[in-house]
Amino acid sequence: MLSSWERKGPKRWPRGQKFSLTEIGLTAEAEYRATVTEMRSSGRSVLDGALAAWATPRGVTPKDGVVLTELRDGKVGVGDLVRELEAAGFAPDDVRSAIERLVAAALLAPLPLPSAQPGHAGR
Repeated sequence: MLSSWERKGPKRWPRGQKFSLTEIGLTAEAEYRATVTEMRSSGRSVLDGALAAWATPRGVTPKDGVVLTELRDGKVGVGDLVRELEAAGFAPDDVRSAIERLVAAALLAPLPLPSAQPGHAGR
């Protein structure tokens, strides 16, 4: 009977939820960019292997590095990421799944919602 409560698909974050890279996320993002830069001219199979080697120990996928790079410059929300990554072929659920993996891997942290801040009056 409770099977109808089982979640299908990636986690749905609250509207307005923003994320920021953690310290290890900053390091992972820099390593991702360095890997892409170093291996880009070596051919697709070499690049794919290097990105898999970057992702596997972190428990993420190689495409999750693209999401990290979008968050490099500051706090970004799910809607912003979906819009930015749509042109790169990411479906909205791909972005949400990546966020879920990156949070689980402690590379990304959800920031407190404005409504959860002390002194914020509900509207």
